[in-house]
Amino acid sequence: MTEKMTPQAVYALRLGDDALILAQRLGEWCGRAPALEIDLSLANFALDLLGQATYFLELAGEFEGKGRNGDTLAFRRDALDFTNCLIVEQENGDFARTIVRQFLFSTYQELLYAELARSHEARFAQISAKALKEVTYHARLAGDWVVRLGDGTDESRSRTIGALDWMWRFVDELFEMDVLEQQLASDGIGVNRAALRTPWDGRVARVLKDATLELPTERRGIFGGRRGHHSAHLGHLLSEMQFLQRTYPGVTW
Repeated sequence: MTEKMTPQAVYALRLGDDALILAQRLGEWCGRAPALEIDLSLANFALDLLGQATYFLELAGEFEGKGRNGDTLAFRRDALDFTNCLIVEQENGDFARTIVRQFLFSTYQELLYAELARSHEARFAQISAKALKEVTYHARLAGDWVVRLGDGTDESRSRTIGALDWMWRFVDELFEMDVLEQQLASDGIGVNRAALRTPWDGRVARVLKDATLELPTERRGIFGGRRGHHSAHLGHLLSEMQFLQRTYPGVTW
């Protein structure tokens, strides 16, 4: 599907899909988190991300120019048409795995939005400037929890190490640059994601040091989400998220 979209539309779609899928995952924690405070925090993270997804998917529809809006793109596409990175679609697992995923991804988002807020495309810049305040808080809170879990009990430390080992294979994809994104970055519209890797590594390393944790060992990264090659987890997530619109197309409140 993305082959028929303009480069700006594809870029907005990728940004929107990342936020949308992680929002859905975080929503699964509602009423299940280990404490009321973190339950509310994860719910608010989900709402922030859902707002970002709405803005970016609406923008993708505008750039595409075929009458599709944010709701259509969210609820009427199949899994193969989604362009989110693989880390956001992974199952929540235990609390440590969710927190580690959030820390890794929000740290990346903070760096990304800080750069995208200077985009030559005013609408990318405006959305990113607003979202930057949100994801900065997400990264800080998630990082605080990584420290608390890593430097906590033997059980919390073991689970956090396991979470890092599980999520680390999906990190490289965050910084992948294809021809489309290279051109948008060259034009001052998109961000050179690859250039974010060094500052991201530095921020992650500092938090893990405070948590008395080691960086995971290097391993072969897993790619494909940007091209529609997803895990089975995404299909299960979409079957729940899209159920109402698939069953009653066009229904509104």
